[in-house]
Amino acid sequence: MGKLHLSQLTLSHFRSHKRAVINVDARPVVIHGPNGAGKTNILEAVSLLSPGRGLRRSSALDMTRRPEALGWKITGHLQSLQQVHELEIWSEAGAARQTRIDGKATPQTALGRIGRVLWLIPAMDRLWIEGAEGRRRFLDRMTLSFLPDHAEHALTYEKAMRERNRLLKDMIREPSWYGALELRMAEAGTAIHAGRLKALEAIDAAQAQAETAFPTATLTLQCEMPATAQDFRDALAANRSRDLTAGRTLIGPHRADLYGVYAAKDVPAKDCSTGEQKALLVSLILANARALAADFGAPPLLLLDEVAAHLDATRQAALYDEICALGAQAWMTGTGPEMFAALGNRAQVLEVTEDLGSSVVKPL
Repeated sequence: MGKLHLSQLTLSHFRSHKRAVINVDARPVVIHGPNGAGKTNILEAVSLLSPGRGLRRSSALDMTRRPEALGWKITGHLQSLQQVHELEIWSEAGAARQTRIDGKATPQTALGRIGRVLWLIPAMDRLWIEGAEGRRRFLDRMTLSFLPDHAEHALTYEKAMRERNRLLKDMIREPSWYGALELRMAEAGTAIHAGRLKALEAIDAAQAQAETAFPTATLTLQCEMPATAQDFRDALAANRSRDLTAGRTLIGPHRADLYGVYAAKDVPAKDCSTGEQKALLVSLILANARALAADFGAPPLLLLDEVAAHLDATRQAALYDEICALGAQAWMTGTGPEMFAALGNRAQVLEVTEDLGSSVVKPL
């Protein structure tokens, strides 16, 4: 099994960090400190070393340090299998993010071809009881971890659908305006749906093949999708009248939902206790990581923000054991080091404090 880990992470004018240089090895990284010190900002920086908008889904402007608002930069040295890559992500005064890999400008989607990053943050704790949009994002992050091209399919679909929705809102009825847009939607939408199903198959297999202290989740994709791209294109054309009335597209993968069940109890995830819902999420992240280790050749980077919340001491210890057995570099935050005592010397520890309005990171 190969390795995937950061050996150095540098933050410049990123959120609360004026400048931070973090040197680590391949072991899990424990980050502790008081609330508001800037722990999660470090995890967000690591999340930006993968395709997408990062774990907070923030704009480039929102991530710049105040009051200077000069822009920000993140660099990382990533050991990926047998190669070391230098990654640079930056934004100049709120402009769109830019990416370089090994000194060459590249689209951010290329980050998914040299590394994999998964995360679990407190905002996801309500995944099963809130709207379908959050569950689609969760599913798409899983899918993207296996299929880097999933991001391109999603962008193509969203752009074509926005243009089609504008026509619908303007009550344009001429079929010729819709043909090319619906073709792009059909091709990209079919690829999105197929990718999601493939990801769920991989997660299901990873859960079935492992004995773990965390409960197994049965996942089902709820989405009425035609079997082929041509069928989907025909369905979009046939549905124009209803879509015109609604002013938006009413069929397609953007309407999908992810349904989860606590398998051992046969209880819908939305009806489980808070602790059970957290355990189910942890189980899915670990299953995703195990499946990726087999697919990519190395376990992904794991970003686990306040991961100990809602887990009892037994499950905390079990989580740390599974992370170490997997060989993943997990970046974990908490308010105090006592939450991670079960890790012992299997992890490296960073303390984050605040001094004169800036975050300070020091190894312990």
